[in-house]
Amino acid sequence: MKLASHLFPEKAKEALHDQNLQKALGLLQVGFPELRRRAIANLPDFEALRDQAATIKDHSLKNLDKLTSAFTEKIESRGGQVHMCATAEDARKAVVKICQEVEAIKITKSKSMVTEEISLNEAIEAAGMEVVETDLGEYILQLAGEPPSHIVGPALHKTRQQVVDLFKKHHDIPLKSESGEGLVAQAREVLRAKYFEADVGITGANFLIAETGTVVIVTNEGNADLCRVLPKTHIVVTSLEKVIPTLDDLSVFLKLLGRSATGQDITVYTTLVSGPKDSDESGGPENFHVVIVDGGRSKLLGTDQQDLLRCIKCGACMNHCPVYSAVGGQAYGWVYPGPIGAALNPALTNPWEMRHLHQASTFCGACEAVCPVKIPLIKMFRFWRTQSFDDHITGRGQRFSLRLWAYFASRPRLYAMKAYFVLPLLKIMAGKKGYLGHLPFLGGWFRGRVLPGPEGKRFVGEDRK
Repeated sequence: MKLASHLFPEKAKEALHDQNLQKALGLLQVGFPELRRRAIANLPDFEALRDQAATIKDHSLKNLDKLTSAFTEKIESRGGQVHMCATAEDARKAVVKICQEVEAIKITKSKSMVTEEISLNEAIEAAGMEVVETDLGEYILQLAGEPPSHIVGPALHKTRQQVVDLFKKHHDIPLKSESGEGLVAQAREVLRAKYFEADVGITGANFLIAETGTVVIVTNEGNADLCRVLPKTHIVVTSLEKVIPTLDDLSVFLKLLGRSATGQDITVYTTLVSGPKDSDESGGPENFHVVIVDGGRSKLLGTDQQDLLRCIKCGACMNHCPVYSAVGGQAYGWVYPGPIGAALNPALTNPWEMRHLHQASTFCGACEAVCPVKIPLIKMFRFWRTQSFDDHITGRGQRFSLRLWAYFASRPRLYAMKAYFVLPLLKIMAGKKGYLGHLPFLGGWFRGRVLPGPEGKRFVGEDRK
């Protein structure tokens, strides 16, 4: 997927004035957060599970080489193949080669953020093959020619009427009903034939189990199972950090994933796959491949950013983020939107291209509070802001303002003198209206808010009681 995060300020402005988007985001704000709250209320040990999950992930990342080798050995002992790919280009080539070797013409695909990351659909189509997204949200976006805006609900930014218009434009069969049920029924009718025509099915993976050599696929629609079972070749495309040690560890994450993502006690389908079909099995793929993408993740191991690799792609951080809730996911300009995208995207790509994302935070900490694996996202934003300052990615005017602030803030007496002169001035500027609508160097901050005028009293010195 092409990088466009440097356009975040412009895209955010457009999003704030997009009535359809604002309508869709309004439904998100009252949906997933409340469902999550109810779901975790029914699980008394939820916080203990969060601690346990973070510990498992940290252990897995520390022993990633050993666990990946064990996973690979188990898969290949059952006739499957594992392809380790350092870059997105390597992964694209590996998948296209597999498809060409089986002379594939039509390919079905279930939702996978890693395939979005490596621009897999474009590579498959460039090689002369047809690929169809089968997740309903991804299918809608494929018709619209848009990238996903959310990790779990990729088409959350679309209103029902927009989907109606897309189906009328792209489908040959008449739409019997414009209700949600009617739209799902027509998508099912159109996609059903695609499953049976497919030569290759591509899925993502939520977890890879080293102990048993098992790929775990978690969905709510069941489309991944149809992509996996019906074609003769099944390709799993996933990323390096998905490996965990044991099936017992998996049980911890399954209790957290559904509750954090959609407020379900558990997702509808949890599929465990360990290779191609056996000789005595009537269904399943004859060929089984697992393409594991590094994509810059290994360089984070052992660094302050390693915690980012705990992420289980539940989307809880964006469901609770006031910035994401205001502008949606497509404004972020790359695959991973919201708080996790603001922290992870610069680590996997170009910090200069991503320079606006870590500024897109109120530092309220809601993302960190709901993260099922306790990723310290606020710490990550601070890291990127410091890096941007030190590497002169931050604009010259902004760096000057920060240096000026730091100079006074680190010298208490000067700071007190500044407050002594500045606060009365700010009170005058606030006037009868009681608030400030603008200040030098802070135009962006004031674009969407005002600042209450100072009361005239200080919290320190002779005014402290």
